[in-house]
Amino acid sequence: MTNAASRTYVETFVTEHPAAASARQRAEELGVTPVTAGTGAALRLLAATLDARAVVEVGTGTGVSGMWLLDGMQPEGILTTVDTEIEHQRAAKRSFTEAGIAPSRARVITGDARDVLPRLTDGAYDMVFIDADPQDYAETLDEALRLLRYGGLVVLNDALHSDRVADPSARDADSVALREIGKLIREHDFLVPGILPNGEGLLAAVYRPE
Repeated sequence: MTNAASRTYVETFVTEHPAAASARQRAEELGVTPVTAGTGAALRLLAATLDARAVVEVGTGTGVSGMWLLDGMQPEGILTTVDTEIEHQRAAKRSFTEAGIAPSRARVITGDARDVLPRLTDGAYDMVFIDADPQDYAETLDEALRLLRYGGLVVLNDALHSDRVADPSARDADSVALREIGKLIREHDFLVPGILPNGEGLLAAVYRPE
């Protein structure tokens, strides 16, 4: 099987909620790049594996990733999603409503994650998903780890960056930043990392502080 065929198989293996089509249309209109269906399926799987009740998302978009995360979380679980763009978050709220998600399950906060995350409770979250500017990942990681419980999971989107991260000749700022955050996570004493190749790649790591 070719690599392209395998990628297609991964992306179509799980069927998206019908509301995702509308959310993706809104994303196109707003110039937002949502996670792929294969990435969403991986996020749902990770949330379900954790029996997650509290998840933080950095980068709300139009709600595609949020729908997948909430679908994998416990029925009473609450997603705290942070974004700088209020218009995007309005679109996400509409997506959640169309998906039948109760408003009480999505805590939407408008603001820069670097300002918002420090206000959230230490060790209170099962998972932190970061889908933002790769050049901010290193700074955001420190706050993400502070928020996680023991055994919690931090997940960064775009770990492969259109296959540029694996190409040492790709020296654009995002590719370099993603290589650096990968090295930081790989060598971190308290993290157990791995990369999932779904979509543009998910760099995931379990937090196990001494």
